[in-house]
Amino acid sequence: MKALLALLLAAASLSACAQDKAPAAAAGKPAARPASGPAVAPGSAAARARDALHSIDPNLKIERIQPAPLPGFQAVIVDGNVLYVSDDGKYLIQGALYDVGRRADLGEEAMKKLRVELLRSVPKSDRIVFAPANPKYTVTVFTDVECGYCRRFHSQIAEYNRLGIAVQYLAFPRMGPGSADFRKMVAVWCAPDRQKALTDAKADREVTYRNCTNPVAMEYELGRRAGLTGTPMVLAEDGTQLGGYLEPKALRAKLDALAEGRKPAAGGAVGIQ
Repeated sequence: MKALLALLLAAASLSACAQDKAPAAAAGKPAARPASGPAVAPGSAAARARDALHSIDPNLKIERIQPAPLPGFQAVIVDGNVLYVSDDGKYLIQGALYDVGRRADLGEEAMKKLRVELLRSVPKSDRIVFAPANPKYTVTVFTDVECGYCRRFHSQIAEYNRLGIAVQYLAFPRMGPGSADFRKMVAVWCAPDRQKALTDAKADREVTYRNCTNPVAMEYELGRRAGLTGTPMVLAEDGTQLGGYLEPKALRAKLDALAEGRKPAAGGAVGIQ
């Protein structure tokens, strides 16, 4: 999990120091306007949770606020993380909330719903798709052309397809905007034959650079909002994170378990190489 709480606290500390050092400069200026977020009723527990987080960082982008399974708390999704803020706005908890009886990570369940919404916003034309004629399952994979696990996954794409799994790739250049990695992924998404370009890039074969109207920056941001911590990130259609790299048969087994209502077995490497 990202160290979001540490970053928030650091931002609060820096903000306090700045106010202490330059109170005169701030006099008469309006308070920073909070970033946009979900609509909440004034005076509600959700509003107090929102205001508590915005008091730490007014520019914080909140995806969703809803009552938490933990009584007296609101679950707030921020930057791909689930935070728990007390209904009075006094306390903040970051970490996994685990239902012992159900053996379920409740924060992950909240993220699943958000991921489904995010993925619906990406048209198929903005994905690079490798699919059999009649797939039984479809997974969305955030991929990078440089990472070792992404390359290994793609080297077996024919086997995933043979097992009835359609793979829809989204771009996540792990080095971020402005990097050589980002530039390579733009070249792939702008290529006349994007399937071939992606395969070539992952095999260290040169892909001619082209620029065009492309979704790479949008998909990179979407991956961050979806809670991506390593590439590849493999998502089922219901938003379940199935793991990182998984052997074809292991991925098929997880998808079968999910379809049958069974909890998929743990496993699957997530790595950035």
